[in-house]
Amino acid sequence: MTPSKTMTFSRRSFLKSSALASGGILIGFNLFNACKPDAKVPVDISQLNFNDFNAFIKISDEGKVTIFSPNPEIGQGVKTSMPMLIAEELDVAWDDVYVEQGVLDTNNYTRQVAGGSQSIRFSWEPLRQTGATAKQMLVNAAAAKWGVDASECTAKLGVITNANGDTLGYGDVVKDAAGMEVPENVSLKDPKDFTIIGKATGNVDIDKIITGKPLFGLDYKEEGMVYASVLRPPAFGQVLDTFDASAAKALPGVIDVIVIGEKARKFLDKGFISWTSVISGTDKVVVVAKTTWDAIKGKKAIKATWKNDTPLESTENHDKILFDLLDGDKFDTQRSDGDVKKAFAQADKVIERTYEAPFLPHNCMEPMNFFANVTPEKVHLVGPIQTPEETAKVAAALLDRELEDIEVEMTRMGGGFGRRLYCDFVIEAAEISNAINKPVKMISTREDDMGTGVYRPSTKYRIAASIKDGKLTGYHLKEACVNGNMYGLIPNFFPAAAVENYKVDTTNYKSNITTGAWRAPYTNFLASAEQTFFDELAEEMGVDRIQLHLDLLENVKNNPDPKIEYSPERLQGVIKLAVEKSNWGKSEAGVYQGFSVYYCHNSHVAEVADIVMDNGTPTVKKVTCVVDCGIVVNPMGALNQVKGGVIDGIGHTMYSDFGFNNGIPLSKNFDTYQLIRMGQTPKVDVHFIENELAPTGLGEPTLPPVGAAVANAIYKATGKRLTKQPYMSNMNVGEKVIG
Repeated sequence: MTPSKTMTFSRRSFLKSSALASGGILIGFNLFNACKPDAKVPVDISQLNFNDFNAFIKISDEGKVTIFSPNPEIGQGVKTSMPMLIAEELDVAWDDVYVEQGVLDTNNYTRQVAGGSQSIRFSWEPLRQTGATAKQMLVNAAAAKWGVDASECTAKLGVITNANGDTLGYGDVVKDAAGMEVPENVSLKDPKDFTIIGKATGNVDIDKIITGKPLFGLDYKEEGMVYASVLRPPAFGQVLDTFDASAAKALPGVIDVIVIGEKARKFLDKGFISWTSVISGTDKVVVVAKTTWDAIKGKKAIKATWKNDTPLESTENHDKILFDLLDGDKFDTQRSDGDVKKAFAQADKVIERTYEAPFLPHNCMEPMNFFANVTPEKVHLVGPIQTPEETAKVAAALLDRELEDIEVEMTRMGGGFGRRLYCDFVIEAAEISNAINKPVKMISTREDDMGTGVYRPSTKYRIAASIKDGKLTGYHLKEACVNGNMYGLIPNFFPAAAVENYKVDTTNYKSNITTGAWRAPYTNFLASAEQTFFDELAEEMGVDRIQLHLDLLENVKNNPDPKIEYSPERLQGVIKLAVEKSNWGKSEAGVYQGFSVYYCHNSHVAEVADIVMDNGTPTVKKVTCVVDCGIVVNPMGALNQVKGGVIDGIGHTMYSDFGFNNGIPLSKNFDTYQLIRMGQTPKVDVHFIENELAPTGLGEPTLPPVGAAVANAIYKATGKRLTKQPYMSNMNVGEKVIG
């Protein structure tokens, strides 16, 4: 490992870079170039003679390279960064690379999933090896043409050179190379020799995005396709009783009104279990029409009645149930070190706090939608999905088809945040197409997404700590969660191994409200709770909050624990740099700072929030964010992910609230649900720890810490400790702004 260095990106330089990549300046640049007499027309790759080299790579006779990105593109940038890994080791000029979205292909690709910030981490070596193997085969083919040993040849920027200075382009030997034996061992580049990895690279789809070219699920069309809108139960716990479709059928553009649900019920009865399903077996009324708008109008004309099937739940019920669970003694112990009970009994002081967070919808910019065409020959599915392989398995089970019959194509996604891990909307499309024997696009409205979707579970944490002789001697974390959280990683996150007596207990209440992963699952609220608690704990102990973290991490270094997930050295590194870069403790008058540090999704992040009070209302002016995610593959994309995570975290921590009354969501659109507004977004000052470690997650790790950084800064300004999110609804200052 090389000594840590830092790459600093100023706000000014970021704005310049993002402007070049976003369209405004880019359009002007393209128009300017178009006026030049020697302006070159872009290559029409459809006219080139490409050879399939392997599942990832096509190379044309002209030396142009198409690289297939296997994982779903959800806005996290993998359609750019994953091909960069291949191109680096293939040793081609990035300008000669064209990128296409791969389809579901379990024979050639592994882990075609967008979730958990794991795409680059899992692909780091395999994709580089793919590129390096292809390069070696090309070199071997050239060497065979020349009659020399391959060790005498080098390759750079798509050109192979031998010891005599003779050259051949990749296109000259691609046909020969594609048929050669695949080498078993290839050498990967030393990071110091990278020419593509680590360089700011624009989104490969940016031109199509800014010019409105078809990319997203909503864009996909096929000949003869119809549209469908689904009327689902308005409350969780209700099922369809009766419906009258006469008014809907009389509307222009409406083709038919059908009911689906039978296949879903049979599917559920089979006992097929997939965590991606979240499928309801209740009947749903579907309006099939010539256009999306016709289908939506038809759905609104349906007169339906619903009956209660299971108890209709409300937020007040959940609050009481979760508090009762925390007060009870029925827990699953995830980790227990030492004797917490004894430490508490012998303590000079015990501090206990309870932290609360609401349900949250995902609010993807692009509502749920999917294309399905079920025919005797195959089941063709196209659209925005984070889990194509699991979706194919569920579709096969639902339709009683062989898995080989299911063909899944992935489009670019207009947001996911975990919602598109679940394939309920895909299964609806498949069941509709199967019923009407036509290709169909199922499209949800915003109200459908927010009112009948999948949500982050409502959660409460109770944290207690014991202090003896000025030292932290015990730590007990209890979680009570609606339906439970989906990952069991937290027992081995900080402060595991840092406190001698340490215990993590979990319990849950089973609800009929569908819940699931939400951006940075598990940790999105846990980090806020724990790091807010540590800020108060340091004050109660009379110690510096930064030093408390550094000292606890020294405990871990002195007593290594193989079970812990985080690196104490790397956490200390981001803490120290955040203190330095944020000017911690030296802010100007009227600026209040809050600190937070967290490890999740294999990355280490420290953040400092600067807030000011504006007529009694806290405003986040700046967040300093330091990230250790190993090698940064694409700095431009990395900046987007870091800043997006921070701003998303602030928005939901401060403003977003969601709940249920008798099973009905209290908000169904943005007129009653607040996301962060442009004027509320702070400056985000980003610093990456530079090292040569393999890259780790980046789409999610910067979101969890920011809630506590903001809460701790607000405490500095107001003296009020915040324990319930969203903060603006629970601190009795200012007014909530919606609309």
